[in-house]
Amino acid sequence: MHVKEMFDLTDKVAIVTGGGRGLGEQMAEGFAQAGASLVLCSRKAEACEEVANRLSAEYGVKAIGLACDVTNIDDVRNVVKAAIDTFGKIDILVNNSGATWGAPVQEMPLEAWNKVMNVNVTGTFLMSQEAGKHMIEQKSGKIINIASVAGLGGTDPRYMDTIAYNTSKGAVITFTKDLAVKWGPHNINVNALAPGFFPTKMSKVIIEQGEDHFLSITPLKRFGTDQDLKGAALFLAARASDFITGDVLVVDGGTHAM
Repeated sequence: MHVKEMFDLTDKVAIVTGGGRGLGEQMAEGFAQAGASLVLCSRKAEACEEVANRLSAEYGVKAIGLACDVTNIDDVRNVVKAAIDTFGKIDILVNNSGATWGAPVQEMPLEAWNKVMNVNVTGTFLMSQEAGKHMIEQKSGKIINIASVAGLGGTDPRYMDTIAYNTSKGAVITFTKDLAVKWGPHNINVNALAPGFFPTKMSKVIIEQGEDHFLSITPLKRFGTDQDLKGAALFLAARASDFITGDVLVVDGGTHAM
């Protein structure tokens, strides 16, 4: 197989949660550029539809946008059913929908903790479970869970007082490794991406408040751009990574190496 074929997603179908903006939109665009058909979903259907229409027009791929609260099993099942009804299969799932909440540990409201854990961990489980049923039947699939460098260890509370977010992303990493072991015999690869500091709507305030600090702990001395996650996501979605599972690919400009 030529190396270019190893990164070709023509005839592949990808679901991207949180696909209407930020990192989800960036990864979806990368998949579209590689030829994949797309199902983009989030709580804001209009944003997903807008991105789906743009990618269809620019890259000539088929794409649909849907509403989905990943903590709602009925919504999850509807998205998976729509993917099967529209495209006939699911080859790739990116669990990107996320939530965060900033507060000192001793002041973290229980409802805030539950919201973050439900979206980031339970949502990842539900989407994987439902899409995975079809992947098991077809004996192939790629699941990419979006973790974070915040899930690799503790963070300075002066800049990231986000105990629920950090904990949830650590759980996503362990979930990734365990699911990779359990579903490897079904020819399903399960890996995670751990992004560093990318200016998105969710991270905007944190980055603004601690810009100098975050740059000081990033060897490349810059934040992630709207291009920096595309290649890593494509690698884990494509045949190039067929012998990689249970791994965490860190995309952070070297922050984790400090």
